[in-house]
Amino acid sequence: MRPVRLAANPVQHFYRGGARIAELRGFNPTSDRQPEEWVASTVSRFGDDDVGLARADDGTLLRDLVAADPAGWLGAGAVTGRVAPADTGMLVKLLDAGQRLPVHVHPDRAFAARHLDCPYGKTEAWFVVDADPDAEVFLGWTEDVDPAELAVRRDEQDSDWMLSRMHRVAVRPGDGILVPAGLVHAIGAGVFVVEVQEPTDLSIVLEWSVTTSGREDSHLGVGFERAMGAVTHQALGAEHLAALCGHLDPGVSSTTRQRCLPTMADRFFQLDVLAPGGGTTETVPSGFAAVVALDGQGSLVSGTAETPVARGEILAVPAGFGDWSARGSVRLVVARPGADWPEDLSSFRWSGR
Repeated sequence: MRPVRLAANPVQHFYRGGARIAELRGFNPTSDRQPEEWVASTVSRFGDDDVGLARADDGTLLRDLVAADPAGWLGAGAVTGRVAPADTGMLVKLLDAGQRLPVHVHPDRAFAARHLDCPYGKTEAWFVVDADPDAEVFLGWTEDVDPAELAVRRDEQDSDWMLSRMHRVAVRPGDGILVPAGLVHAIGAGVFVVEVQEPTDLSIVLEWSVTTSGREDSHLGVGFERAMGAVTHQALGAEHLAALCGHLDPGVSSTTRQRCLPTMADRFFQLDVLAPGGGTTETVPSGFAAVVALDGQGSLVSGTAETPVARGEILAVPAGFGDWSARGSVRLVVARPGADWPEDLSSFRWSGR
């Protein structure tokens, strides 16, 4: 099997952005509210059957390719334990924020299984590709927040109150930040990231007033009284915040895989940069992978098989391609499922909805 080149897949959203994605991927946006591209996605937007699904260049849905040959795409050991025919264990996005995103939070797996019939929550992580000089993100509370007061401030749409109680983290290209489910967060304007996450579109929006969305679109259909049970109200300590953040020099080339995220992310997903600097990297173990070419040109090499790749291209790599390496002057971001996937989902019994 060979890697499959994917067509552009911009997603219309309730916030502005997307110019950097369009430039990288080489398409003309149809509006200023296409701030995301869903990469190698076999899942769709919450409440919609089609939006977000990735397609190969020939128009075939990646979801259908995976469902038709799960062993070839995921590896024989990953066929059992999944929760849907095309489950790949992750969702990857390009996200280019033209405005500050709203304060929001994602449920963890326990909440999602109990209230949403879903085995996955939405722990996510950001690898910063580009950022304005004064760019920042907001992550976690600086102090404990009273649940009753937060509910009042949410209903009043008191943005200043929420933001004044959140950590402001300056970001630059090469930063990697893990965002565990339950933590309030928001990406600031001028930040362009590769985002990797659990394969859901589950968001509880506390600050809908800065978007084109509304209150009734913001609680996952379970009502805010229940949805707020997914929100962490305790402070995120400075030591814990530091453990969620790391940095990778964006200009460094190496024949080894360069880790983008803290090791605690490995349970959910793995994200590496491959930048061989004209040489050949160490191998990536066989398995499903999503590859985003940020710069240069080169190839993915497995045995005698070689697939060219250049800046702006996105490839879905099947397990059937085998162990592979990056060769040439290319710079790639490579996303893979969690280290123990799908065994870590074995206790969930999916109803099929």
